[in-house]
This record gives sequence, C-alpha cells and structure tokens, in this order.
Amino acid sequence: MSTNLSIQQILSDQLHIPTTLLTKYKSFGLNEKEVMLILQLFRYLGEKNDFPTPYELSRHVTMDERECANLLRQLLQKNMLSIEQKENENHQLSEAYSLEPLWERLFSKEEEQLGEEQKVGTIFILFEQEFGRPLSPFEIETVNAWIDEDEIEPALIKAGLRESVLMGKLNFKYIDRILREWKKKGIHTVDEARQASKNFHGRKSTKEEKSVQRDTSFYYNWLEGED
Repeated sequence: MSTNLSIQQILSDQLHIPTTLLTKYKSFGLNEKEVMLILQLFRYLGEKNDFPTPYELSRHVTMDERECANLLRQLLQKNMLSIEQKENENHQLSEAYSLEPLWERLFSKEEEQLGEEQKVGTIFILFEQEFGRPLSPFEIETVNAWIDEDEIEPALIKAGLRESVLMGKLNFKYIDRILREWKKKGIHTVDEARQASKNFHGRKSTKEEKSVQRDTSFYYNWLEGED
C-alpha cells in the first residue's frame, strides 16, 4: 500500500513540458539557460506564485540572482515572456509573469522569420545604448506594445528614438508622443519621418541660425541607412 502511494505521489508530482519547446527553442533564439528559467517560471506559475523574484529562481538553478534577473530581461525583450497586472477580489493590483507570448509563438501555424526577430532585437540594444542602462520591464513592454499593438515598424521606432535624442528629450513619454504624432499624420516609413523631421526643424530655425553656416548632417544622418 505504501509503495502504491509513493508511486501515486511521484506521478502527481510531474511538470508537463510541451515537446515543442524542447524541439524548437533553438530556432527561436533561446539558449539552455533561458529554457531552464522558463521551466522554473512554469513550475512557479503552476504553484500559484505568479511573480517569483530572481532570488527565488536562483535557488533552483546554477545561475546567481543577478544572472537570473538578466535572463528575465532578455526573455521580455525577445517577447517570450510578458508582465501582466492582476486584480484580486479586494481590487488590489499585483504583477504576474505570463508565458502566453511563448506558447503563442511555439504553437502558431506560421512561425515568424528569424530575420525579423533579429531586427526587433536590435531595437532593445539601441535603446539601452542610448539610455546607458538596461530597460525596465515596463519600458520593454512599451516597446513590445508599439510593435505588436500599434503595428509600428522597428525602423520607425528607431527613428523616433533618434528624434528624441536630437531634441534632447530622451524619455519614453516623448518617444511615444513622436510615434503617435507620426501615426496621426500617416507617416509609416523612415523616409517620411526624415522629411517630417527636416520640415519641423526647418520651421524652428531662427534668423540668427540662418546667418550662421551649420552642418545639418549632424541632425539628419541618424536616419540614413535605416530600412
């Protein structure tokens, strides 16, 4: 009887891992450390811990807390993981990890082209270079929303970032205003954004500035070469 009970406990203590994850993770740009962290998140979510900390995750893997935090950030950047807000019966809000973006990509009938994924990935690298720091989870979600919900091309998002750098207003609210203004005006390509930027800065030029010979290439080269 005790043996049967032991076997029953073993059978009930299982983690049902999608085979597709084990066979396709490499083609989606994931490595073994990221997959292991995904499995640990999957386990925590099954245990009703919706937002495990990097420290909690590090207790069950060979990576330390800092590396776990970096891996979580990478998964958010790759749109394999998202952070959602949940409301309990007392109307209290809390954050929760969701693996839905990963499952949708794994089980979609048409996989995205790897080249497009790499193009999206460079956006996060460029943002972190300009801001001089890793992006926060909220900032990563904002960029993903521009791409997935607003359907803004990655190249146009880069153009919005460069425009904010040019204006000396490097923050997400200002970049969002730029992108929304462009969308409102029907601007969907980098060439259109370049022309709009030239027109805008041209209107702001004063008579004193016109009297001084200036190298305008500094202001507009940031859009050159974008696809």
